[in-house]
Order: sequence, then structure tokens, then C-alpha cells
Amino acid sequence: MSKEKTEGQKLAEELLYTRPHAGEADAALNRAADDFCVGYKAFLDNGKTERDVTSYTVKLLEQAGYVPFVPGTAYAAGAKVYLNNRGKSVIAATIGKKPLAEGVHMNIAHTDAPRLDVKPNPLYESSELALLKTHYYGGVRKYQWVATPLALHGVMYKADGTQVNVCIGEEEGDPVFCITDLLPHLGAEQNERKLSEGIKGEELNIVVGSLPYADKEVKDRVKLLALKLLNEKYGVTERDFITAELEAVPAFKARDVGFDRALIGAYGHDDRVDAYPALVAEMETKLPAYTTVCVLTDKEEIGSEGVTGLNSMYVFHFLQQLCAAAGQDAILCFQHSKCLSADVTAAFDPTFPSAFEAQNSTYVGKGVAISKYTGSRGKGGANDAPAELVSYFTRIFDAAGAAWQIGELGRVDQGGGGTVAKYVASHDIDTMDVGVPVLSMHSPYELVAKIDVYMAYKAFKAFNDCAE
Repeated sequence: MSKEKTEGQKLAEELLYTRPHAGEADAALNRAADDFCVGYKAFLDNGKTERDVTSYTVKLLEQAGYVPFVPGTAYAAGAKVYLNNRGKSVIAATIGKKPLAEGVHMNIAHTDAPRLDVKPNPLYESSELALLKTHYYGGVRKYQWVATPLALHGVMYKADGTQVNVCIGEEEGDPVFCITDLLPHLGAEQNERKLSEGIKGEELNIVVGSLPYADKEVKDRVKLLALKLLNEKYGVTERDFITAELEAVPAFKARDVGFDRALIGAYGHDDRVDAYPALVAEMETKLPAYTTVCVLTDKEEIGSEGVTGLNSMYVFHFLQQLCAAAGQDAILCFQHSKCLSADVTAAFDPTFPSAFEAQNSTYVGKGVAISKYTGSRGKGGANDAPAELVSYFTRIFDAAGAAWQIGELGRVDQGGGGTVAKYVASHDIDTMDVGVPVLSMHSPYELVAKIDVYMAYKAFKAFNDCAE
């Protein structure tokens, strides 16, 4: 027989705040999350680079009835359009019933991830091995990228301008590539280095061949055979590396992690774990009150620079063109719009608790994470969403049953990080950061909880459907 609650217990329930596990004792919810993540794992496996993600996304959009955006066209409510920006970022929109001057609802995620880029003059032979020189992209811990299977993705251009799509290391039976490391028996000098210099940037050289070409009268026979095999497969020469864009990424596929299979281990959760829920929420949006805009952008990991990053105008030009064709004021559209900068945050890691402030951390399994501000130390580089906006979004999430939590990216003076939020806010658009907590962020193998991925989808869908 249960005892009657004391006055103190009643008061605690009324006043104190706790955030339970998002999938606590709810088998149906966990099954829904598991089912949703089947598509997410396919998205990861088909989207190892921003080019891959854009190509795969366009296919999904066209299957869902989206058509290429045509500037100057006045679209009716319910119309679905997309813009492929140079094959590396994509915008998808569903036209709403309200005038554009009343604002749009934006979900923005990035699809680039830390990786190794092949240098313009990369191929060389040393000690009868053929190797490729690389330049790391984004914030990587270089020691994590050695002694792990790598695949090559990207494009090369022949002298006549013909584009060649390259993908080696993903299919069953493909070779993979690898960066070597010293054996512990000979690592005495390396062991004296700081962790950040355990592997140096110029030591991230990928082994791509070891057999010599048969003709002993030529030099660099191992390099020559590697080039011959590459030429037989793709018709390219060494000169074509100059015009190439090749990326080395982990060759393994997304897998369930843990006895309970509740986590997903994969490369590129940051930030494809928010891109996929945002994309699905957009594709499922039918006739919204506000025009919905889903942006899967590039270059966030290096400051959102370039014509495919959010520090350029491509998204805002798209909105301006939508407004112009509809006879709407683009400035009013921006001022009345709201945006979720959908980017990951660091989940509290019990193995490294000193990096976090437990009371203000986000946790695996407790839902999508709100970051009121990012930046570093004294909020440098932060967007810092106002209280009114945090209240607006949390009310929407609560009404939709989308579990959420709020926290910071580690201890105040531990480091920090940024998102695309400030680039959106600079156009007078109210913006808040929200995303899935990640363990081992920026490593070749990150972990997320399926329930958090599903809650991100529920949150983004609720925002799209909201008429406020």
C-alpha cells in the first residue's frame, strides 16, 4: 500500500526541475526511434562527404515531389522546391499559407565533417611505398586518424574538363587505405611528444600502394603502378590531382552500439545527425502556415566560409528571390523569421568528467539539446538566443512531446565552439541552437542515442507545423 506524499514531496514535485531519460520505460517510443534511425544510418552510409550528402538528398527530395527552384516564379502554398548549390549544399522549402513578409521557419544543419583532404600535389614514393599527402580539415585530434581504414571520396577533373567521380573503399571487395603509426617498441621518442603532437599534420600520409611497376628502367615504380591502376579505373593522370577534390574518410559503416542497441556509432554524426531529422521533417511538411526552409550547408567546420557556407549569401539570396517573385518585402521576411541552428553539442562523458560542468551539461538519452549560446570563454562568437525565443521553442517542443534538455559546451574556460547561428542572426533573423548530444565528437567514430535523434525529428517537425 503506497504511502501518502508528504507536503515536502508535493512541493518538490511542484517546484523542482528534473529531466528524465527520453525513452524511460516507453517501449513504443524506443521502437519508433529505432525505426526512424534505419533511414538515418542509410543517410550516413550514403553521405560520407558534403557532396555525397547533397547528391543523396536531391534524390530523396525529388522522390518526395520537390522540383528545382526557378527564380522569378511565384509559388502557391504547398509547393515544394529545392536549390542545389554547386553540388555541396542544398535548400529545400515548402511554401506556406501566410505571406512571406510574416516570416519563414528555418532549420539549418551542416553536412561537412572533420576529415583529411588530399593535397594538390599529393602522390609520392618513399622506401618502396606509394603515399598521398593530406591536409586535415576542421578540428581533428590527429592521433585518432592513424591505423584506421580509410576510403577516398570526391571528384577529379581531366585536362579537357571532364568530371570523374571517385569512390574507393566503400563497396564490398574494395581496397581501403591507411595511415601508419609507430609500434610501441620503437615509440620512445614519440611518447615524449604532447598528445596534440603525437601525430603531426605532415605525418598524416596515406599508404596507397606497395608493388612496383614491372619495368625496372623507370623511376618511382611503386608510384607509377599506383597511377596506372588509378588511370585504368578512372582515366586520370597525376596532373589531374591538381584539379581534384578528394577527401579521406573512415571506411566503416554506421552500426548499433551496446547490448541494448540504443546508440549508433558512425563517422559524421556532427552534423548529419541533425541534417537528417531536419530533412525528414521538411519532406513530411505538407501545407504549413509559414513557409518552411531546410538548409543543409557546407563549410561549418572551417568557419562557414566560401560560396557553399553560411557566411555567404546563397541562403539569403534564395529568400530574397522568393520574396521578390511573391511581391513581398524581404527585410520584413527576415525580421519576422525564426531559425533553428541545428547543430550538435558535446554529451557529458563520465570517463572525462573534469571537462564538463555536470549541472549544465547535456546527456545522451535525454532528448534534443538546446544551447542558448555557444562561443568560448566570455561567450566570444556566440549568438546568445534571447529568453523570448527560448520560451517560444520550448513551448512548441513541449506541446509536441519532443523531449529536450539545455546545457553548455563544457566548462566555461575549458574551450568552446561555434555554429552557423551568428551568420543567420546577422541578417536580423531570430536564431537558437538546438541539436543532438554526441560522445567522442569530431573523432572518426562518434556515438549518439537513437532516442535523441528521434526527438530532434519531433522538435523540427513541430516547428515546421507551428502556426505561431
